[in-house]
Amino acid sequence: MTDINKNNLSNDPSPYLQQHKDNPVNWQTWTAQTLESAKKNSKPILLSIGYASCHWCHVMAHESFEDKETADLMNKYFINIKVDREERPDIDFVFQSSFQLFNQSGGGWPLTMFLDENGVPFMGGTYFPKINQNGLPSFKEVLQKVNDAYQEQKINIIKQKDLIVKNLDLKKNSVLSQDLEPIVETSLNYLDPIKGGYKGSPKFPTFNLYETLLYFYNRTNKKKYLDPVSLIIKQLCSKGIYDHVEGGISRYTVDENWTVPHFEKMLYDNAQFIQLLSKYCKINKDDYFKNKLLKTIEFLQKEFLNKEGLLGSAFDADSEGEEGKYYVYDFEQLKDIKDIGIYFDVDPLGNWENKIILVEKKTPNKIILDKLLKIRSKKKKPFFDDKTQLDLNCLWISALISAHEILPKKNFIKLAEEFFSKIEDKYINKTIQHSYSKSVVFLEDYAFLINLLIDLSDKTMNFKYKNLAKKLCDETFLKFYIDEKDIFQKNSKDNNDLFLNPIDIGDNTIPNGNAIMLINLVKLGMMERAKKLSNSLNGYLNIYKNHMMTTIRAVDFYNNLSSGKNCNEQGCKIDA
Repeated sequence: MTDINKNNLSNDPSPYLQQHKDNPVNWQTWTAQTLESAKKNSKPILLSIGYASCHWCHVMAHESFEDKETADLMNKYFINIKVDREERPDIDFVFQSSFQLFNQSGGGWPLTMFLDENGVPFMGGTYFPKINQNGLPSFKEVLQKVNDAYQEQKINIIKQKDLIVKNLDLKKNSVLSQDLEPIVETSLNYLDPIKGGYKGSPKFPTFNLYETLLYFYNRTNKKKYLDPVSLIIKQLCSKGIYDHVEGGISRYTVDENWTVPHFEKMLYDNAQFIQLLSKYCKINKDDYFKNKLLKTIEFLQKEFLNKEGLLGSAFDADSEGEEGKYYVYDFEQLKDIKDIGIYFDVDPLGNWENKIILVEKKTPNKIILDKLLKIRSKKKKPFFDDKTQLDLNCLWISALISAHEILPKKNFIKLAEEFFSKIEDKYINKTIQHSYSKSVVFLEDYAFLINLLIDLSDKTMNFKYKNLAKKLCDETFLKFYIDEKDIFQKNSKDNNDLFLNPIDIGDNTIPNGNAIMLINLVKLGMMERAKKLSNSLNGYLNIYKNHMMTTIRAVDFYNNLSSGKNCNEQGCKIDA
């Protein structure tokens, strides 16, 4: 029996949980045993969700979780559970949705949720400061008030479960088909026509939107769909969000000019960037974009490779206790580099906290880059979360296949097959799992694995890949498909340890699993199954369309093929 009166993270393989193993908080992992102990002790649960490269997770950890006084309050009032959202995206999805229900606003990380003793949420927030600031109460104040409310209203709070489940249950109408292009046209109204991305700040490269816009451009040849893609590609390649020295993009920028990044680098962003850039290079064949494509691939191949020979998850934003320290420069470091002002904006006053984030004016030569790299090499690199995630590695390999069409001399198809052989050995020949736990797998793992197999089959003409894709499709239906709703559940139906069955129809950091499965079914010719799934997704579109961009192109793809239209790369054929 696990002792809940001590910190039990030391044996968990997650790099994020390892960061918290020495906290004075009695952290537990999310297990049936931990959940049972909350019931047994009639104590509410404090659930903290984050990930290893999350800057604000580090801030809250240093301020509160490493503070003995705060930890004592947490241990006194709650069963404290720490979750790596990359290891358990289903938990993150359910409780982010709960946060949005309670607060009527978007969530984020760290996510701090308070659950009743049965694991049902009743309130929550994201980052709480150590002391009152910027309108946020101190974390210790929150802990005390939540405990007081729970003790006074426990019966009513526990009774709320059915209402919460009802409100979290996705709404659906009876629409089976509709014109999808007006939805896409409406999305254009929210975009910044000058600076790219959505209007305002922060600026995220929402790849699912731009993939869909590019798809509709290829189908309709309407320039209004291509223009926002051209703009975002230009910004991502030239501004501060791109690391011009080593390659790769950061997760987002805090400003609207794409200058000041939140410096963490994620595999999911960079793999999707490679995919979108590859597809864009079919239209715009400028060598500038091809060079950025190559630089990004080489960066991932070199810096993200882990000990398993696959790719890890992310680089931290912080190093030596400072956000961005590894990536920024002092003017004194740059002033003697000959002609650097020709290639980058170099202001003696800097462009962020008196430091210089490199923004490209002209493609720098190797001499300049080598000098910049030499300066950087004297600094400590940010922490690398080396965990392998199956879905993201499949996304990466599919991105390589897309890039092969643009850079055939690099033979990225060979590299893709080499990476796939590792996937085959580790997962297909053994256990298909998401990350560390052999018992945990998600719809996205199967969806992106099947999609990768289809890509390999199409490019190599080796039909063993397509046959395996069909076999895994059958497995996906057995593990995840809910017949009465004609939709896939996010986690395995027979291994759900949450208070509801999570059904995810929206895009998040990666394209939605149900949408990718629809594309897979169409490409594999499983049209009866595709029809049911397409009809089901159509029922959600009118209500949740702003979050369903991948679904829009997936349903449109199905509609075109099922109506017998001649689909090709210039029309409705897509690479999901």
